[in-house]
Amino acid sequence: MYAASMSRRLPRALSRISKDLLNPSPLCPASEGMGSGLPASGKWVLSRSFSFQPCHGEGNVLARSQLWPINFQKIECNSIYSPILTANYSSEANTESTASLESVQELYEKMLKSVEARTMPPNALLWSMIGSCSNQEDIKLLFQILQKLRIFRLSNLRIHENFNCHLCMRVVEACVRAGAIDYGLIALRKHNVYGLSPTIGSAHYLLMYAKEHNDVKLMKKIVNIMEQNSLRPQPGTVDIIFSICYNTNASETLFMYAQRFVKAGIKLRRSSYDIWMELAARTGDSDAIWKINSLRGRVSKQYTVASGFPCVKGFLLEHKPERAAAAIQYLYQHLPEKTKPQVQGELQKLIIEWPLEVAKRKNKEERQAFVESLKNDVTLMVTSILNKGLDLSVDLEKLPQKV
Repeated sequence: MYAASMSRRLPRALSRISKDLLNPSPLCPASEGMGSGLPASGKWVLSRSFSFQPCHGEGNVLARSQLWPINFQKIECNSIYSPILTANYSSEANTESTASLESVQELYEKMLKSVEARTMPPNALLWSMIGSCSNQEDIKLLFQILQKLRIFRLSNLRIHENFNCHLCMRVVEACVRAGAIDYGLIALRKHNVYGLSPTIGSAHYLLMYAKEHNDVKLMKKIVNIMEQNSLRPQPGTVDIIFSICYNTNASETLFMYAQRFVKAGIKLRRSSYDIWMELAARTGDSDAIWKINSLRGRVSKQYTVASGFPCVKGFLLEHKPERAAAAIQYLYQHLPEKTKPQVQGELQKLIIEWPLEVAKRKNKEERQAFVESLKNDVTLMVTSILNKGLDLSVDLEKLPQKV
């Protein structure tokens, strides 16, 4: 009788469980300057995008009842998006704020004992365990208990859904903190035995780790896993990837990803275009500078110092010093007052550093001739700048004499 009564009440109770609705904003169409259509892999389809915002609060990731999760509030998370979670969380999970003095091993054993006794362990134990992980062995125990909890929820509580998105982000954050990157990569896979729901926010934690360590190889691995598991990059993702490529001078890698992102219709931020144009100028590719600038113009008509000086360098590469001077004049006139002092510093860097950066990529036979030609063009540009009455003092004596 009791079982029959519960089976009748369960559907009505579950029908009252609230769900967060996602209202994503439409994406911008793909830019035509770099080609239309999807990348060769076809994994990143045109979709909606959100700005990445870390989740706050713990959430009730387990269950509040040992038998039936009647009050369990499910947060729907699509792994393609990074939604802002705004669910009403259980007060039980807030106990994580009181730091536990127990070791990860002790917390693991407590939770394991509870599961073996066929009772759901308190939420606070899992949150304390996640917050206490500090090394590879701790993360290994964490994933072991997650797998056991996933099985327990499925077999005893009849909960087929994964844990909510926030738990996955906290787990990946713990993996990064403990240096257990391989486990963090596992958490990005949508089909896993740990009940984790990967999001683009989880991928950002790993990409930031790769950025801190200038690890292009790890970055490529993360992007590949994102592609395989339908984690669509967002504008913030592109910023991180471009920064890694710029810091490591991986120009070919940046151009490859940039083309794929543009073809997939991912809207790049102005800062991403700035990085892209700067690296194109560093490689001495004037054609790439103008193509990127055309795409950038669809996002913002206003130039920054970072996007303006690649155009100046593009004119110098094409032996047009007068146009380079006119570009600096235009840039100086239209920049905000607080930004104008940066122009002189960038101009001095153009004189001292940039010719050698470009010359390094030339053949040995071409290097000296290239530097001599660029010296003449830079001198003519500076003369033209002074004739235009711009108050920009530069030291031409620091022009490189030899490569």
